[in-house]
Amino acid sequence: MSVPSLLDHVVIAGPDLAALVAWFAKRTGVTAAPGGVHPTGTANALVALTVDGRRAPHYVELIGPDPDRAEAALPTTFGIHELDAPLIVTYAIHPADIDGVVAGARARGYDPGDVWDLSRRRPDGVLLEWRLTRGDTGFEAPFLIDWGTTTQPGLDDLPALELLGFERIEPDPGPLRAIHDALGLPDGSLAEVVPGAPAGFRLTVRTAAGATVTL
Repeated sequence: MSVPSLLDHVVIAGPDLAALVAWFAKRTGVTAAPGGVHPTGTANALVALTVDGRRAPHYVELIGPDPDRAEAALPTTFGIHELDAPLIVTYAIHPADIDGVVAGARARGYDPGDVWDLSRRRPDGVLLEWRLTRGDTGFEAPFLIDWGTTTQPGLDDLPALELLGFERIEPDPGPLRAIHDALGLPDGSLAEVVPGAPAGFRLTVRTAAGATVTL
């Protein structure tokens, strides 16, 4: 198992946020802290991920429909409208130069998408602002994020778990490894692509009780 050096956060989505938080707590013993709501009709809850016992700029985002959203339909963000159970859908990385990485990847034949400005307010009213890529490629590739002057949420006062490893399983690793190569980042920056089936992400954490849990 390995920890990607540029990991920002792991996204676990579900069709009901309260049920998703309960599912995560049952498996890990940790109840995620409320994060906030988004204009897309979603809301989230967060858990920090420590490395070797120390706080690190990594966290888990549990995301689902905002129960107070105006529209009855489930939001399409991260494919939530198609889910019937919790699923690790994707992850974000935080390169030092998001615009440079996008430009370099495009020059090498892969388009991560344009960089967008987004924001949300925490329950205490603090405004968080960030920039991220929103491409049309599958969720198996990471999206890029830049927090600018906002404190990365994994460094906030959140409930925490120890991160032991994060990887991507692919029956045919070649296409995804080609995308990783096109991003032009140092070895170890991204989730390791492991041959296997079915395709999906594997997140391994250690609980406060010392148990190892794989999601």
